[in-house]
Amino acid sequence: MASDGTHGALPLSREVRVAAVDIGTNSVHMVLAAVDQQLRSFSVLTTEKTPVRLGERDLETGDLTSQAMERAMQALNHCRQLADSHGSHAVVGVATSAVREAGNGREFLALVEQKLGFQVDLVDGREEARLIYLGVLSAMDFAGAPHLILDIGGGSTELILADSHDTRSLSSLRVGAVRLAQDFGFYGALTTERVQFLKTFIQGMLEPAVCKVQQRLAVGESPVLVCTSGTAMAIGSLLALRLGTTSRSLNGLRFGLGHVQELMQELVTLDVEQCRRLPGLSERRADIIVTGGLILETAMELLNAQEMVLCKRALREGLIVNWMLRHNLIVDRFAYQSNIRRRTILHQAQKYGVDRERAERVARHALVLFEACRHDLDPVTAEARELLWGAAMLHACGRHISSVGGYHKHSWYLVRHCTLLGYSESEHLILAALVRYHRRSSPRKRHEAWLSLQDAGQQRCVQQLSPLLRIAVALDRRPQAVVERLDVVLTARTMTVRLTPFPGANVSLECWSLDNCRTEIEPALGRKLRVEVVEALAAAAAG
Repeated sequence: MASDGTHGALPLSREVRVAAVDIGTNSVHMVLAAVDQQLRSFSVLTTEKTPVRLGERDLETGDLTSQAMERAMQALNHCRQLADSHGSHAVVGVATSAVREAGNGREFLALVEQKLGFQVDLVDGREEARLIYLGVLSAMDFAGAPHLILDIGGGSTELILADSHDTRSLSSLRVGAVRLAQDFGFYGALTTERVQFLKTFIQGMLEPAVCKVQQRLAVGESPVLVCTSGTAMAIGSLLALRLGTTSRSLNGLRFGLGHVQELMQELVTLDVEQCRRLPGLSERRADIIVTGGLILETAMELLNAQEMVLCKRALREGLIVNWMLRHNLIVDRFAYQSNIRRRTILHQAQKYGVDRERAERVARHALVLFEACRHDLDPVTAEARELLWGAAMLHACGRHISSVGGYHKHSWYLVRHCTLLGYSESEHLILAALVRYHRRSSPRKRHEAWLSLQDAGQQRCVQQLSPLLRIAVALDRRPQAVVERLDVVLTARTMTVRLTPFPGANVSLECWSLDNCRTEIEPALGRKLRVEVVEALAAAAAG
């Protein structure tokens, strides 16, 4: 196994496993990823996080303490063993602010290489920011809009401005949750004066980066604020419980500045023991949640950001993307960004053994139907078309579990619980429900898939798109293609589906299949369904 992941030929196998290790100020993190060399994408297999508090350096010398280094070595040894057990081809690692600022930081990294056999890069603040940006880029489609990425770590805070073409600003500030708590000794409840002192200090640290961002925004641009890493996720977890959010994942959730301010007004009055008892907050973060939260609140106020969106991917995933770039598995990082939704669907299809040729036929039929019905649907966006395409590509993934009659339910479960990068939580729910209702019964109030939809808009989208997917699936009943061309004609009362078979092909099975699901399709369409075979019509006309 290569240690630094940048040398040596890649294995001939389609999948390569790569471990990314981040030695941070607060914790040692590891992500183990499966990289698909053909699709040029990756999926996270497992993650590990061990609090080591390297940031609690010797107060007199600023060096890493022997106790902290020992904790880190134990965590890194565990990461190495885990990577080995999964057959990782490479381990890539970086150390950030705590190690780069310590006088004995490089000695510690030399010890890691000597004892554990893998190299760790000591990255500067801008490189750390760039890697964070790549991690977020692997999970979000910027869709042409500028985005601000805020990563609040233990020892530093990174602020990145990027758009669809490139990064505009990469900043790393020497202010973090652990650093603030240690430097000022603020581990308990805070008075109003202390809160104001801390916020003023934070503001002074952040202002140069915020000014740089403002200078590089065009008139009228309003960037989306993306918050990532431990502090943001911890605050998001607390807010989700407060607001009764039912999402299973924090990724993609949005919270307003007012929500953050209200939460912080409460948190600053609590001591560490009271914070440890807060539902949704890890005990290991209880002593730094206030300082981290104040950085988040102050940053949002300075940036005039009225809302933040959470992203679970950050530095570790950025290391995976960077490794792929170095090995020419991603030639253009922005092409990678723009294709993220398509790539993640194809990745899941491959993962669950979907017959891609048949799935693509179903997808083509579904999109023909979509275009024919576009003006008849509720206000339609490009996302609705992509959701229908994604559901068509994944509708049969449940056969990976069982090919018997209920496989559509297995498909729903797999899609609902898989990782779909670039899709919001709402879109994920819709896509999973479309997969569920591509056959058998229409949505019922008692169905778990239907109950998972969070509002009437999501339900309406499923009701309108699912009959189109049903028709498309019904037209693909055999391993080989028999329908050469599909045309659709709409009237106020009817939908006529015209099938042109391949020469010599018989489409009687497809016609029977459509007729068999007519009772489910027609109420959803609000039209009678008619099927015409062009070949038969032409023969009759000739006679």
